[in-house]
Amino acid sequence: MEENQLHKNLITQNLRWRCIGPSRGGRVVAVAGDPVNQQVFYFGAAAGGIWKTEDAGVYWENVSDGFLNSSAVGALTVAHSDPNVIYAGMGESTIRIDVSYGDGIYRSTDAGKSWNHLGLPETRQISELRIHPQNPDLVYVAAFGHAFGPNKERGIFRSKDGGKNWEHILFRSDKAGAIDLSMDPNNPRILIASFWEAHRNFWSLQSGGPGSSIYRSMDGGDSWEEITNNRGLPKGTLGKIGVSLSPAQSGRVWAIIEAEDAGLYRSDDYGDSWIRTSKNRDLIHRPWYYCHVFADPKHADTVYLTNLQMWKSSDGGSSFREITTPHGDNHDLWIDPENPDRMIEGNDGGACVSFNGGKSWSSIYNQCTAQFYRMDLDTQFPYRVYATQQDNTSISVPSASEHGAISFGEYTFPGTGESGFIAVKPDDPDIVYIGAVGSSPGGHGALQHYNHRTRQLRLINIWPEEHFGWADRDLKYRFSWTFPISFSPHDSNTVYACGNHVFASRDEGMSWEALSPDLTRADDSKLDVSGGLTVDSSGAETYGTISTFAESSHQPGKFWAGTDDGLVHLSTDGGKHWGNVTPKDLPEWAYIYCIETSNHDPDVLYLSATRYKLDDYRPYLYKSVDGGKNWKNICGNYPENEISRVIREDPKNPGLLFVGSETGIFFSQNDGANWNRLGGNFPVVPVYDLKIKDDEMVVATHGRSFWILDDLNPIRESSRFKAEDDFHFFPPKSAFRRTLNWSTNFFMGDGKNYSPAFGIPGTSYVSEDKNGEKQTRYLDLGENPPQGVIFHYVLNDPENSKLELQILDSKGNLIDTFETKQEDKVSGQTENDDEEDKKPALTSSKGLNRFVWNMRYPGPAEKIDKTLEQKRYKALGRGEMGERGGPTAMPGNYQAVFRIENKKQEHNFEILKDPRLETSEEDYQAQFDLWINIRDQLSETNRLLNQLRRIRREIHVILERPNLQKSKVPDELSSFKDNAEKVIQKLKVLENELVQTKNETPSDRLRFPVMLRDRIEGLISVVAVAEAAPPQQAHEVFQHLKGLLAEKTSSMQQLLSVDLVTLKELAQKANIQFFEE
Repeated sequence: MEENQLHKNLITQNLRWRCIGPSRGGRVVAVAGDPVNQQVFYFGAAAGGIWKTEDAGVYWENVSDGFLNSSAVGALTVAHSDPNVIYAGMGESTIRIDVSYGDGIYRSTDAGKSWNHLGLPETRQISELRIHPQNPDLVYVAAFGHAFGPNKERGIFRSKDGGKNWEHILFRSDKAGAIDLSMDPNNPRILIASFWEAHRNFWSLQSGGPGSSIYRSMDGGDSWEEITNNRGLPKGTLGKIGVSLSPAQSGRVWAIIEAEDAGLYRSDDYGDSWIRTSKNRDLIHRPWYYCHVFADPKHADTVYLTNLQMWKSSDGGSSFREITTPHGDNHDLWIDPENPDRMIEGNDGGACVSFNGGKSWSSIYNQCTAQFYRMDLDTQFPYRVYATQQDNTSISVPSASEHGAISFGEYTFPGTGESGFIAVKPDDPDIVYIGAVGSSPGGHGALQHYNHRTRQLRLINIWPEEHFGWADRDLKYRFSWTFPISFSPHDSNTVYACGNHVFASRDEGMSWEALSPDLTRADDSKLDVSGGLTVDSSGAETYGTISTFAESSHQPGKFWAGTDDGLVHLSTDGGKHWGNVTPKDLPEWAYIYCIETSNHDPDVLYLSATRYKLDDYRPYLYKSVDGGKNWKNICGNYPENEISRVIREDPKNPGLLFVGSETGIFFSQNDGANWNRLGGNFPVVPVYDLKIKDDEMVVATHGRSFWILDDLNPIRESSRFKAEDDFHFFPPKSAFRRTLNWSTNFFMGDGKNYSPAFGIPGTSYVSEDKNGEKQTRYLDLGENPPQGVIFHYVLNDPENSKLELQILDSKGNLIDTFETKQEDKVSGQTENDDEEDKKPALTSSKGLNRFVWNMRYPGPAEKIDKTLEQKRYKALGRGEMGERGGPTAMPGNYQAVFRIENKKQEHNFEILKDPRLETSEEDYQAQFDLWINIRDQLSETNRLLNQLRRIRREIHVILERPNLQKSKVPDELSSFKDNAEKVIQKLKVLENELVQTKNETPSDRLRFPVMLRDRIEGLISVVAVAEAAPPQQAHEVFQHLKGLLAEKTSSMQQLLSVDLVTLKELAQKANIQFFEE
């Protein structure tokens, strides 16, 4: 089994994923700034790892991929005494419905380049970190602990050796955890800590209890004193509490407190006594979600609070004014201790930087940290990906762009759904249904209908009555935060939506029919209002609802419905009758996350459930072979503490399963008997939904936007690769011909590329991976699919192996050959090695390798010999880019032969035409023929240029001989010399007719007339710019240029047969050794 695991890893560890965006940020509850470098800031995404900017928020890049084992960052801080030292506390303490848990503490000692795990894995949710201002190894952790159940790893922890060892220095109870911690920078022995008794489950959040309290230490945490009941603080039950010690005035402490007498409190004696400076409820809106207070480091009377808005007081907390931010729901704030105008703020839309105290902020639309719930794909080409984004609107992103990268301007925004399912009409992708609880008017169970054609949004709630503040038990129908919406696979005019009943509409939501009774347990004890001390009725905790619904693709009217309270029901008659088919060994109150019907067998279905909000992190995966009457647990060796969310079966391979978890994706090739993690560059991130589109897997993450795996064949075929095999060549998937916009990479430079194509905003840059291969990193763009045919091969022991890939057409004619990079050739590169002319090489890494053939035939057989060019200096610029090289392969069948030493494997594959086009085979043939003719004429032009330049060089070499350099030479030598100069002059004239010899750089094309070679090459763009037959005038221009080239060829022949012959005769008379042409 261990050998099999290693064998699988060879294939999965190098999978190449791409993120398509959107570059629209998700929730950020942890931010920090570099106290020295004014341009450097960090943020921790709620479920997307750690990000860094080196240009004050203009661009952000993830710096934690490959190091963290969890994705949610709850706290982040940079050491004031050594900005290279950064601590990250994992698991956010903002315990809303989608909260992700962490695995303790990480530290970087190189400004985020690498991270090490320091322990405390069971703290789960960390709220704050504090570092001693003079000692980066003395660090304090405020741990909230498990959000879903009691545990002992809560409270305040301390390390004096940089996290090697930890002391648990303050513990309140197994139900109350530390929610904030503040240190006095003037005397870092003084600490104020607040505790919060709260927990969440599937049906409610409860904030408040006897464990909510405030503590003080005056000796660096060696001892603590509770100050909760000190004079001036509110009495009775307390909830969440935020605290902040003022750096500007010793003794001043701020506290924002959830209580019956809620408000902002201030102490000027380190907490011995307090006054309430403001009881305005706007400052403590939804306290369980916010309750953050921040003292200004320089002005004692200035204090900030963050919640739905951001607030600032400059008069000691008596009055406040709003500081607008790029997004609502504000959380963390870091203020530069030396310059209060410099700050970074985290909100539900991302992180933003200000240098003027919040008057203006950097963008949040440059962070690919979107948190998605459910996803759908449409039937367009390229297909588009739709999802609902937490704390934002629903969104649609294309899977590919003609601009070479996917920009923000290509997104659409169908509706305002942040929370729910989304469904695109299968035969009309302009029509979208969106669940929008929490982000829409119209009452309970917000359901939107969006029409892209008219850009009109309609509210089609099943029961559109406003119910804020009501208990679930009092609602006519109950709809959860993420209620199911789907189309019938048999009738695209039938759409289903589920509350505690199944409903159907056949008139685009104008009316609804109930197809079921209440299919939930409807347990009255779990249908109350949520919030605890402060009621919070956003709809996020509405319980006793259907959580997943599926109709059989084989049999109309055969339904399965799973509920958030642990039941599964089956109807085989369109909803007239329902039977309980819940797996018998599924524990109570499990959340049925997904029911997946098999594409291969009408009686096979799969089920994924979770109980993680009951503090049970085990997976629950089942299979039924009789339509749900009986179930078999298929968890196999799936990790015991890795929750299971969405489950999908491959539509091509029966029993090939994929499960989205809290930290990534697992797959099984044998119906769940064995499981392996999908690796590659896919990040550690919660996966809420995934779908398989032909040969591609599309993933909706809850913290890192959308990701696509462009070719599933290596996974589908991995069982064919045996442990004893040297290599395996996987069948390539069919590839579409797609012509990119002619200006793609028009502005590519040595640094950042600020526009993927002419007029399109977005930034990327090229870097080298660990194998020295160049890769493009996209900062605020989505990555396009590879432009060509993808080939995958796996190598067991690639050392010193020579690889070869041959591409042949349907008749067996060789198109091109690719080989492994030869290191000795690389080290011997010359000026003749044009970067654009280099043929891509096959990689030879152990494990899975990927090669992309760009579908292009080779360029001119004869290339320009750069060593023969006479340049006064090396040009700095690249000039304007144009189409070069050989033609694109026509749609049709091809063959690939892969060789390693004396062994080979081969596969057929197909190039498909863009289905949007009406281009005929004759059109493609006309394009190919003209393009190949242009290429061949270029080759002939290059041959002429190389030939005349070689002749000229050799004549120059002869003329530089000492006997010809004298002022007086014999008549025979003089005659040769004069004639040689004439030949050189004729060669120069001919050369300048072929190329513009006055050009010193590519940009000189505007200074001097372009000559024949550039005119021939320039015609390629006219032919290649579209997937279409070239216009007649292109053929006419080609014939004209071909005729001119024939004249130049004739002139060269004349020169060779007359002038050069004469020169050789003169050389012979003068006893000069001449070269042989």
